[in-house]
Amino acid sequence: MSSEPTGARDKVLALDELAKAVRQIQAAQQKVALCHGCFDILHAGHLRHFEAARAVADVLVVTVTPDRFVNKGPNRPVFPDVQRAELIAGLGVVDWVAINRWESAVETIGLIKPDIFIKGQEYETRAQQVNPLFFAEAEAVREVGGRIVFTHEETLSSTAAFNRMVGAGEAT
Repeated sequence: MSSEPTGARDKVLALDELAKAVRQIQAAQQKVALCHGCFDILHAGHLRHFEAARAVADVLVVTVTPDRFVNKGPNRPVFPDVQRAELIAGLGVVDWVAINRWESAVETIGLIKPDIFIKGQEYETRAQQVNPLFFAEAEAVREVGGRIVFTHEETLSSTAAFNRMVGAGEAT
């Protein structure tokens, strides 16, 4: 594993490789932030979320929900997990990306042990409606000695964009 990735695909690691990289980063006294989610139909809200996350840590890692656990409606995700991971890895603000193996980030948090777990502001007040799995993720963060930070960027929605596109396609 090179410390200087040359392309987006070089920044996509297996979870075990990501955990090893994070341990090395933390051994060098650097703070690691973890963002986790579906990230289907990447948009400016995702980018702003990642930028805000990177601002509170030395290194930003992102884990992507595997296709089989994306429950956003029919024909979702639009892009397979491998492509979503590669696209996120192509963003300069993101240091490493991995595809999660589980339904939530709980096990991943236990494996990676991030210093900071980053979620969007919608989780601060509406986690039950957005994704009830967040409560178990928050507990996992506390168990590994991390903290949760909520970003306060413009909230956009891949699902709303997808529904607008599908609706527009049916009208023509």
